[in-house]
Amino acid sequence: MINPVSPFPGVTIESVPESSKQDVALAVANARKAQSAWANTEVSYRVKILDRFHKLLIENQDELLTAIQAETGKSRFHAADEVLGLAMITAHYAKIGKRALAPKRRAGALPIFTKTYVLSQPKGVIGIISPWNYPLVLSICDALPAILAGNTVVVRPDNQTPWSAIRGLNLLRQAGLPEGVITIVTGDGNTTGTALIDEVDYVCFTGSTNTGKIVAAQTGARLIGASLELGGKNPMIVCADANLETFLEVAVRGCFTSAGQLCVSIERMYIHESIYEKFLSALVEKVKELKLGAQLGWGYDVGSLVTDALVNRVSDAVSTAVSQGAKIETGGKLRTDIGPNVYEPTVLTGVTKDMKISTEEVFGPCVYVQPFSSTEEAIALANDSIYGLSASVITSNARNGRQIAEQLRSGSVNINEGFAAAYGSVAAPMGGMGQSGLGRRHGIEGLLRFTQPQTIARQRWISIGPKFGFDEEQWTKLLGKSLLVLKRLRIR
Repeated sequence: MINPVSPFPGVTIESVPESSKQDVALAVANARKAQSAWANTEVSYRVKILDRFHKLLIENQDELLTAIQAETGKSRFHAADEVLGLAMITAHYAKIGKRALAPKRRAGALPIFTKTYVLSQPKGVIGIISPWNYPLVLSICDALPAILAGNTVVVRPDNQTPWSAIRGLNLLRQAGLPEGVITIVTGDGNTTGTALIDEVDYVCFTGSTNTGKIVAAQTGARLIGASLELGGKNPMIVCADANLETFLEVAVRGCFTSAGQLCVSIERMYIHESIYEKFLSALVEKVKELKLGAQLGWGYDVGSLVTDALVNRVSDAVSTAVSQGAKIETGGKLRTDIGPNVYEPTVLTGVTKDMKISTEEVFGPCVYVQPFSSTEEAIALANDSIYGLSASVITSNARNGRQIAEQLRSGSVNINEGFAAAYGSVAAPMGGMGQSGLGRRHGIEGLLRFTQPQTIARQRWISIGPKFGFDEEQWTKLLGKSLLVLKRLRIR
């Protein structure tokens, strides 16, 4: 059995059975049997299920928020990001699905005589390995476009957070999803996760870069595709013309949502030297005002870290930075008086490039701040990372913000927002550059990754080989001249 432990004192989480390798193989085999019938359903039928699921998400929001809080320890407001975000993603794919998956006409080999079109065929059985930090949205958001495209899915949620995924699947079944289209298996990554990758036709993984490399190697050995959303060391550039109130609101949310336990959280902040002291002082005061909590319900700003292991990771990162010369401006303490895993939101200064914390992801409520003197320097600092997942630019000049954003080596860049603007733009793709991952979720890209393009070309009236008494040489020359004519006419 798997026995998750809630970060909240006095809150218990029900155990779930642990899947064996044989269970995983059986789940994938059953999904493969169900996939053929599911792929033969009309896309409009699948869209209706998504429409009903969207409504059920909103109607069951309170139950979902409680499940997310109990498993992750995050504040209720931050848990709401998951439910509302998943509802937005569901609505997006319900809207674009039929059009995006419809056959597409393409120019044929010989105009008029060749009729060519492309189908988006499902890949088969999709394996989703989801993390604990956003257990509802990250277990379901990739499954939705996968099933919309005609695939079936097997999800392995993290052992800490199985019930958020289970509740999401239950709502999909209430919406009319047939048995076998989505299945959940449980267990640790080394056993269940590895077994899942060995069986499926495509893998979606969200987690650390180190584990992502293992997943990439395993999928590569099988010649199957994978999309990987991995780590980040996300920067924020605060320009000289930045509005102080905008900065404070965006910075606090960008750094400390879900106690910093999200891959797009801001961990590095570069503030122009002309406003550095003023903005740093205001930020520190704002962070000190944040209310901490470790209980179900509303009423506080920042919740708990999810496990003892993460507490140790964040504590070690901060203490090591201090031992190397960094300064704690606020925070830096474990608050067991509030909850066993509550760590104060922390702001550091004096971090240098040779410090471990300057390059390694903390994945907790910690950001370091340093000044810069020129835009070129800020861009260079922001790009000085193996990661490239998300970035932020704070400025009152829209043109300047866009010019900076376009020079940042990051899959998503938010102007005057921490991460929510880009993440919430679900019609646009989301993913990382560098060691932040491969592939994209959201947008039409997040749907078509679950398909294989199939080209079907029908030749009509005449074949492509020599005709009308021409020999091979004459026919080749005629085709060459025809291509020149077609180019001039802009037909090809």
